[in-house]
Amino acid sequence: MRPRIHLDRVAALSLLAALWLSVDAACSGPPPLSAVIMISDGCGYNQIAVTNLFTTGELAAQPYELFPVRLAMQTHSAGQEPYDPARAWSEFEYVRRHATDSAAAATAMATGVKTEDGVIGLDAEGRELANVLEAAESWGKATGVITTVPFSHATPAGFVAHQRSRNDYEEIARQMIERSSVDVIMGCGHPWYDDDGQQVDAPLGYRYVGGQDVWAALAAGQAGLQIDADHDGVLNDPWHLVEERESFVRLGSGPAPKRVLGVARAHSTLQYRRRGATDALPFAAPRNEDVPTLAEMTRAALNILGSDPEGFVLMVEGGAVDWACHDNRAGRLVEEEDDFNRAVQAVIDWADQTGRATRTLIIVTGDHETGYLTRAARDSQDVPWAYEPPASRGPGQMPALQWNSGSHTSSLVPLFARGPAAEAFRAHVVGQDSHRGPYVDNTAIAHVVLACLRQSP
Repeated sequence: MRPRIHLDRVAALSLLAALWLSVDAACSGPPPLSAVIMISDGCGYNQIAVTNLFTTGELAAQPYELFPVRLAMQTHSAGQEPYDPARAWSEFEYVRRHATDSAAAATAMATGVKTEDGVIGLDAEGRELANVLEAAESWGKATGVITTVPFSHATPAGFVAHQRSRNDYEEIARQMIERSSVDVIMGCGHPWYDDDGQQVDAPLGYRYVGGQDVWAALAAGQAGLQIDADHDGVLNDPWHLVEERESFVRLGSGPAPKRVLGVARAHSTLQYRRRGATDALPFAAPRNEDVPTLAEMTRAALNILGSDPEGFVLMVEGGAVDWACHDNRAGRLVEEEDDFNRAVQAVIDWADQTGRATRTLIIVTGDHETGYLTRAARDSQDVPWAYEPPASRGPGQMPALQWNSGSHTSSLVPLFARGPAAEAFRAHVVGQDSHRGPYVDNTAIAHVVLACLRQSP
């Protein structure tokens, strides 16, 4: 099978060769054929706990919390102070400092190299970094990214594009659509639908989809024709655009186009910015039924990418978890994290039901914590109480919680892994936390995936 990679990626892939040589732990045991990297943006330990407590009444309730590898992960950007476990638990204000952003975090997870905040796919000196999807493409594997927010936002962009500013959405989208070899891209950013799934009289803007000309080419089935030769030798490899929820659902089984760009009929988020009281209990406001769930998009991506006998790499993001935490809206947080959890379950079910569990590495993590979410303090002086996990009030009731920030923190985030190569993460432990146990750096995700996938037959 011919490598699916652009000629202008050769220089960047040479940098990957140096990275491979730096990997300090080879993959032990049979290597994975495929990898699914699932990122709940802004999610720390307590975001999971709050969702579990509301939906089940139990502090731990997700299948990924029983994965054989359960570690913590530090997330700082280039030039920032690494996580200090002693200070994190003795100085309440400590984790408000040294916090990464989603662009730097995604770049670290995708390339194995730290960069500055706001930067997509470049190192701190501005040099282009090849990522795990580009490496997978060079090995003949299929690749994809999906998200609940615009597909040109920081996390999916960090696994595909290379741009100095994460805010250059139009250029990032152009790179993803016109100059990448990715097989599946799904998310929001539709220019003709608002966040309630209602069609608008005038476009809300084309920046998330690469500009008006790119959108017109997509609608005409002409976008992607300049892609270089891929694994089947076809020079022209246009995108198949899907928009309706029913189309996403149908892609979850049976024959499917080999290259799909799914733009759900919502401008910025699938559900988070829909109308309704944002301070209400989870699921109180009617949902937008005209867009797919993250689980439905995930099943579609797995069906498309899973047809490649060489395997695949897929990144799945619950992007609006972060938005809910920035706004300190616990009800919408639970909705978004629950949607992400259902997508994780869809991946687990797919791996188990198709017999691919022994060949698929599944990673579940967050890119950083947002909101400094803790248990509610008993009074304004009771800071140590805020270190405890949120207190349950029973299923269907919001736990006793407290937001301590409207921004990111440098708190450790959880990392769960199962499947071949999962144990390789243990060789990347860089420290021990008194509450969270051993932790790795976020660059370990790229290191493990690169080291192990390159050994797959």
